Amino acid sequence: MDKHAETPGPAQQGRRSDFRFRTGDVLMLECPFTRVPVTAISRFHVSVRWPWAQPDPGPGNIDWNGDFALPTPGSREARRLYYRTEPTADRLRAGDTCLVGIPPTVVHVVASHHFDPPLVTGMLPRPASLLEVLPQGESHTPESEEQAFTLDPAGGEPIRLELLLRPYAFLAMGDEIADSRGRAWRFEGPWAWSPFDHDRPRTPTWPLTLLARDGEPTPEQTANVALATTTGSHTQELRRWTELTRAEPAPPAPDD
Repeated sequence: MDKHAETPGPAQQGRRSDFRFRTGDVLMLECPFTRVPVTAISRFHVSVRWPWAQPDPGPGNIDWNGDFALPTPGSREARRLYYRTEPTADRLRAGDTCLVGIPPTVVHVVASHHFDPPLVTGMLPRPASLLEVLPQGESHTPESEEQAFTLDPAGGEPIRLELLLRPYAFLAMGDEIADSRGRAWRFEGPWAWSPFDHDRPRTPTWPLTLLARDGEPTPEQTANVALATTTGSHTQELRRWTELTRAEPAPPAPDD
């Protein structure tokens, strides 16, 4: 096993809410196909009775009727929604039944959102977190607000998420580290490093030394980071990610 890879344990595989995904994760996404009735057809959508959620009777002024609209092939929305029908949407009519699900798809996480209290959407269960993901071969464009597919990793849909790769799995968000050149950095994501000196280059040189993790790190945490970066480099970490995603990481946001 790759020493940098992080594989969910049995609890994480069985209860998706136990595993906190983060930006940069590469996942295998799948949802088993389930038979549903087709309730309506329009030029750009086929509506089906959604089997994995119920209307939310609570406050929010969102009245959901139980239908879910799937884009027809060729529509602008089709590339943003990974649910597919069998037969394809263009062959269906109101009153038909079809299968709906997600075939195995390699995706990478471009954003992770958390809500406390859970978000009111008109559907139950209410999501406490949402992931924005892109498929293999598609790079994130920060200025595009409608590029990614959004999913609830712990929602009612029987989505299966397998972690294929977590770049810099040995670091936690917000870690402060020193690189081999003595420069200090804050880890804000695998492709979003913040050097304390605001100078270039904008990626650290391995090996790395853990300086802080929610205060002073434990000896074990410090040793783990040192061991993980004894060999390798940021360039190799990026190469492993690129080989799986076939994409380019989003550029870091410019300094204020």
